[in-house]
Amino acid sequence: MKKHIANIITGSRIVLSLPLLLIPLTSVWFCVIYLLCGLSDMIDGTVARRTKSASKFGARLDTVSDFVFMTVALIKFVPHLPIPAWLWIWIGVIAMIKIGNAAWGFVRTKELISPHTLLNKITGLLLFFLPVTISFVDLTYTLPIVCTVATVAAIHEVYFTYSEKKYDT
Repeated sequence: MKKHIANIITGSRIVLSLPLLLIPLTSVWFCVIYLLCGLSDMIDGTVARRTKSASKFGARLDTVSDFVFMTVALIKFVPHLPIPAWLWIWIGVIAMIKIGNAAWGFVRTKELISPHTLLNKITGLLLFFLPVTISFVDLTYTLPIVCTVATVAAIHEVYFTYSEKKYDT
């Protein structure tokens, strides 16, 4: 059981993310489940390393769990965010860089790769806390910061993807 606990934590993010689609955004349950999803993302890798149970399967499961959680979060939050057109373009450019990285990584390795670099982790943390900050910091200030960090992280990821260098997780 000990060797599977990290994957169970990671998989719980998928299981917990899906009900968020049905729960009102302003409810206490939404906040609790959203925070549990974020907590699972923060601790699963550490648990895997400490229990010496890190695996390719676990890394793939983490990527899928992150994708499901982020997709659900976007579905819930984006309709309520006043995002200007120029910012949508910036977000699109970041997405294209990330898609290009994933495509090249797949061509090169025949696997979907998603580097868990420090900058990608920082970007994820900023994105995770963005909805929490909306009530006291205007998006005009926070979104450009998040997009700047995400852009640097995506470009940094290009280096690892195209140079075939290993990255530190």
